[in-house]
Amino acid sequence: MQSKLNLDFTLVAEAKESARKIAEEVQQFIDKNTTVTVERAVCRLLGIDGIDEFKVPLPNVVVDHIHNGGGLGEGVAFYIGNAMLQTGLNPQEIAEKVSSEELNLLELPIKDVFEIKMKIGEVAKQMVDRIAQNRKARENYLSEFGDKTGPYLYIIVATGNIYEDITQAVAGAKQGADIIAVIRTTGQSLLDYVPYGATTEGFGGTYATQENFRLMRKALDEVGEEQKRYIRLCNYCSGLCMPEIAAMGAIERLDVMLNDALYGILFRDINMKRTMIDQYFSRIINGFAGVIINTGEDNYLTTADAYEEAYTVLASQFINEQFALFAGLPEEQMGLGHAFEMDPELENAFLYELAQAQMAREIFPKAPLKYMPPTKFMTGNIFRGHIQDALFNMVTVMTNQKLCLLGMMTEAIHTPFLSDRALSIENASYIFRTMKDMSNEFEFKKDGIMQRRAQQVLQEAHDLLKDMEKTGLFKTITLGKFGGVKRPMDGGKGLAGVVAKEQNYFNPFIELMLKK
Repeated sequence: MQSKLNLDFTLVAEAKESARKIAEEVQQFIDKNTTVTVERAVCRLLGIDGIDEFKVPLPNVVVDHIHNGGGLGEGVAFYIGNAMLQTGLNPQEIAEKVSSEELNLLELPIKDVFEIKMKIGEVAKQMVDRIAQNRKARENYLSEFGDKTGPYLYIIVATGNIYEDITQAVAGAKQGADIIAVIRTTGQSLLDYVPYGATTEGFGGTYATQENFRLMRKALDEVGEEQKRYIRLCNYCSGLCMPEIAAMGAIERLDVMLNDALYGILFRDINMKRTMIDQYFSRIINGFAGVIINTGEDNYLTTADAYEEAYTVLASQFINEQFALFAGLPEEQMGLGHAFEMDPELENAFLYELAQAQMAREIFPKAPLKYMPPTKFMTGNIFRGHIQDALFNMVTVMTNQKLCLLGMMTEAIHTPFLSDRALSIENASYIFRTMKDMSNEFEFKKDGIMQRRAQQVLQEAHDLLKDMEKTGLFKTITLGKFGGVKRPMDGGKGLAGVVAKEQNYFNPFIELMLKK
């Protein structure tokens, strides 16, 4: 790609190498540890589902049983595989007997480790094949209906009731939406378990459960077949149950997942060690399942100034890219995030936004970038809001963004009405249609405002990453370099769920999925 911004790609290469070294240091820590939710994800991928009499999910029951017995460092696959050999039961039956206290996994005699791995590998392979079939089903739909080349119109539903969400999602699909994101209920990222079954009471969103995923997937397939388009489904793979939700999404054929390496640390005060381990396995699952991940750099610009701190967005994109590569996730599935969040009172703000978006597009040419609409400076003035969204849509098409989350003119007032969403789709569709080839029709003035702005942001991101090479990612976060948020290394939620791996530890899905 010829750089319209006259970027120095030597700087880009150096920044990527710095990000690789930063991620590599953390990866060495990740490889030595597991977490309770990684092990619960393994349980789910082995087919363990359901709840006990107290509505505690069986994956939690099994993992807590092993963890409380001091054995989680060996991994649940070790104990489940051993129990299968000793009892002849399948993983679900074993989980039910653990729940009823008829079976203690830590008291069973231990069989040969090779035999245990072979036994558990048979079950793991079945789930991996099922997820591969889901990926094939998506590809078949896209082959039959074709796929969109321009920006995907990405809308949200957030009623709190999965059945009402389905009604709104189907309406949105008929209005032209390409991606439906089911916003997760407020606070679910801080739950250290995944709720069970269909849910009808959420706050600011709907619980992410496997049954809710299944219901919405079915509804979108039905309306997609009617519309002769494949409608993608998005949810939130973040928080204390990141890999579990990735597993559930892979099982039910979700297409897009919010999945950031740093978001939970900065904006939900989840322990950084826990988050880094969890993001690795979640991205292995998403990569294998063909899921596009969305990273959360846009959030930095809600807590820090979008003009002054733009370089932190770029630095985080570099870091997120490297962590994703370590997890085997291809660039074509990295929906790196950024946002149109500058103060509309800032002179030439549109030019800076355009430069920032073009810079991201040039630096990550294969990534299906996710572009977020204005929210921070939206007011009750719906007419100005609609204009701000229109300018955002213009930047989207002028710089070839791929995932365009549509803004709502009533963003600052309430959860959108169906009519608001229809107007947003109409706004974006009009601009994308009338400016379809705009990106190929204009150039940036040499040494002009936009070129100089992009070059400055790249240099600042490069310098930050060079400093981070020396201090390390964990310490950089403690210093508040991202989003103006400081987090202590051993603080936050979930640290107690981090466990060092022991000699016999294995996770069959890492090997099977990375072999893809």
